[in-house]
Amino acid sequence: MDIYGFYKGEAFNAYEYLGVHYSKKGNVFRTYAPNASAVSLIGDFSDWKDIPMKKVEDGRFYEVTCPEAKEGMRYKYRIYDRKGNFIDHCDPYGYSMEVRPGTCSVIRRIDDYKFHDFKWLNRRTDCKDKPVNIYEVHLGSWRRKPENQRDTEDANGWYDYSEIADMLIDYVKEYGYNFIELMPVSEHPSDESWGYQITGFFAPSSRYGTPKQLMEFVDKCHKHGIGVIVDFVPVHFAVDHYALTEYDGTHLYEFPDNDMGYNEWGSRNFMHSKGEVRSFLQSCANYWLEMYHFDGLRMDAIRNIIYWQGNEHRGENRTAIEFLKNMNNGLKLRHPSAILSAEDSSAYPCVTKSVEEGGLGFDYKWCLGWMHDSLEYMQCPPMYRTNDYHKMTFCMLYFYNERFILPLSHDEVVHGKATITQKMHGDYDDKFPQSRAFYMFMMSHPGKKLNFMGNEIGQLREWDEKREQDWDMLKYPVHDSFHEYIKKLNKIYLKYTALHYDYDPTNFMWEDCNSPDRCVYAIRRKSADGDILTVINFSDWNQPDYTVTVGEGYNITLLLDSDNQIYSGDTPDGQTEYKYVKDRLNMDIPRYSGRMFLLRIKKK
Repeated sequence: MDIYGFYKGEAFNAYEYLGVHYSKKGNVFRTYAPNASAVSLIGDFSDWKDIPMKKVEDGRFYEVTCPEAKEGMRYKYRIYDRKGNFIDHCDPYGYSMEVRPGTCSVIRRIDDYKFHDFKWLNRRTDCKDKPVNIYEVHLGSWRRKPENQRDTEDANGWYDYSEIADMLIDYVKEYGYNFIELMPVSEHPSDESWGYQITGFFAPSSRYGTPKQLMEFVDKCHKHGIGVIVDFVPVHFAVDHYALTEYDGTHLYEFPDNDMGYNEWGSRNFMHSKGEVRSFLQSCANYWLEMYHFDGLRMDAIRNIIYWQGNEHRGENRTAIEFLKNMNNGLKLRHPSAILSAEDSSAYPCVTKSVEEGGLGFDYKWCLGWMHDSLEYMQCPPMYRTNDYHKMTFCMLYFYNERFILPLSHDEVVHGKATITQKMHGDYDDKFPQSRAFYMFMMSHPGKKLNFMGNEIGQLREWDEKREQDWDMLKYPVHDSFHEYIKKLNKIYLKYTALHYDYDPTNFMWEDCNSPDRCVYAIRRKSADGDILTVINFSDWNQPDYTVTVGEGYNITLLLDSDNQIYSGDTPDGQTEYKYVKDRLNMDIPRYSGRMFLLRIKKK
């Protein structure tokens, strides 16, 4: 690591120097504590007694070699402030930590895992013109071991990274997803934080196993053609004093004043103007891509980097914006095919333009506007949807300003918001046909896709990190048919290229966005391989004799009817009626239903 570059905020490999590293003479421990009066190493190998560390480099770094420290042993740094008081801290650059409520770092080697994904990495792209269908997962609550298979020491029933990979890969392939997005796997003390209040930025959570098991998870996914994105939190960190908070007796990583030091989530804000903080965060981002072969990072709460405390009225945080640009630019130089996506609720411009073009350097941005508008529309009673008709079309007025992902994420199925299927207006029987039509609308709309676990089975209980998904719901016919419908819809999305060219304005057109009295929409996606036409009725009455102009000379094939009986609808399978006369497609559309057609030019 270039020490001068570290101070300037230019390092992307600080983890290669700091932390604990194997050597023939013993494991070498290094930490950065510029304002400490002294630092000692303590651990299992010293009976938790001080092993003094010596100052190295310019006197701001501390180092010691310890032959007695072995793989799997726990350790901490005992950091003395200027008054001689000390606090025992876990290693900011530590590769592993013990299972909570323990707070120690754990010695792990990670440089000797042999990946088998060279071919995958060699052909990987950032998928601008390819399908991206993301299944967002919280590893601790997707599936858990049955009660009779749990160890007495593991009452939670968590599977380890490698075990869950085998089940999850088969599942996402069956359902037609081609990416898994993991909610934060960096170590965190509280299950209820879902991983967003981090204490070990370089340490995969030991709830689910070891670093090498996480590497194996990614390796297995790549073997089966599944990309893996991981949630990265560059804005804030946990308040726990055994971690980054007041690390060397001063506010080393955070702001010194409480106004900026704490945020709306009660955690500590990183001070992005500091070079050592920049080097820490961008080294961490690079670490997950380089050492674990993740295919991308979803960066959390970017609005809170752009604006002071996320409030645009307080103005732009210029130094934090520059940090973001430099980090993203450096990551793309090192990993040009990796995906960088922003969870950003602001209207800040050019988030997905390259840094060279004056942007922030992300590949994608979550389209939270589309999500809010479309879900509000579906929650609205059908009699009022005529007034809100253009909530479903509004996104296309700004869609080409950025490269958007359409997210139905974990944030939309908790805290009293209801699950996606629950949000649909009406009683139990009406929620499922509306959900089927809504997901068809989502898949037909431009933008990459993201769906949170449980949505695909029509889950009706809000997500709870303490328990697995309600898989027994599949014994009920309406849930079983719903998950079969989602499988079919996802596989159509993966197969047909017309649905992949999201950011080419010539790919999309509204065939009908002017039928507010009907609450009907017709979307057309174009490609040389054939067009996809989707017609959706969001009203609660049948729409007889609906006509949409598609042009002459097409072979028209019905790909999917959400009202078919196989999906718990009312239309007998194989009996969907429609007529193509001259240049028009005519049909009767049942209430709360959608139809998807393939249009191909007839060969002469």
